[in-house]
Amino acid sequence: TRYWGNFFKNILSITAVYSLGFLGLSLIEESNISNINWSVLIWISLNGFLTLLAYPLIPLLGSFFGFTSSITLAELSDLNHPLLKELSLKAPGTLQHSLQVANLSDSAAKAIGADDLLIKVAAMYHDIGKTLRPTYFIENQSGTNPHDNLPRLESARIIIEHVTEGVKMAEKNGLPKVIIDFIASHHGTTMVEYFYRMHSRENPEGEKDKSHFQYPGPKPKTKEESILMLADSLEASSKSLKNPDNKAIDDLVERIITDKISQGQLQNSPLSFDDLEKCKLSFKQTLKNIHHVRIEYPAKPE
Repeated sequence: TRYWGNFFKNILSITAVYSLGFLGLSLIEESNISNINWSVLIWISLNGFLTLLAYPLIPLLGSFFGFTSSITLAELSDLNHPLLKELSLKAPGTLQHSLQVANLSDSAAKAIGADDLLIKVAAMYHDIGKTLRPTYFIENQSGTNPHDNLPRLESARIIIEHVTEGVKMAEKNGLPKVIIDFIASHHGTTMVEYFYRMHSRENPEGEKDKSHFQYPGPKPKTKEESILMLADSLEASSKSLKNPDNKAIDDLVERIITDKISQGQLQNSPLSFDDLEKCKLSFKQTLKNIHHVRIEYPAKPE
């Protein structure tokens, strides 16, 4: 990949610089090429070669021992990755949504000292399951909505499948388990509320089994997974604001986070109340920047 290509070029360049530097200094000191200690130059070159061999082993060792290195995450953040490339071609609206969620998540993670690189990469992949049926998701629609001709149960099943199918796609493409966990948990066990309410309204006497309209989970169990869930809901909900001013955005953030807490979606999360307050401030500021909300100046004194 481009990342590894640049890495190898950098290592080779550094090795060459050190080797030439040593050679130049030795010539100045000895004034005769035959008196140079060539064994030192050989060791410098050998160390550079061993470094080239060692770094590619990091992802392999990480996979073996169950951890994901920053090198692996940096490589996954490349938009030329096959899964992200497919997302950009089949579901460009979803890709833009994912990038905005990444920005929201990254800022909130930094505010509480969480792993910002991990959550940023996870946000880029969290909706890859939407590439299977992109037009069934509003951010990829252009005028027509295929859900208009479907039973509400079928619509809910398709929406929920973007999580389960996303997990399968991630496993098939060898994404690290830590990233797959984000895909599985980013909706927790919440409901596909719109279709459940429409189904209940259209079938007042019929079956109202909520499990058919509920994501399978699990609920977020890390700070990073919790932040991603909140950022995903906030970014999607902010698109429906008719007038995204300061008050509207502040109210939205408070309402969404309160709803997640009342639904028990954060009950397994290690986020503290202090963390949540810091996340709220970060979400509000980032959303205002996204929607270009201007600062309200005080009234001009008479």
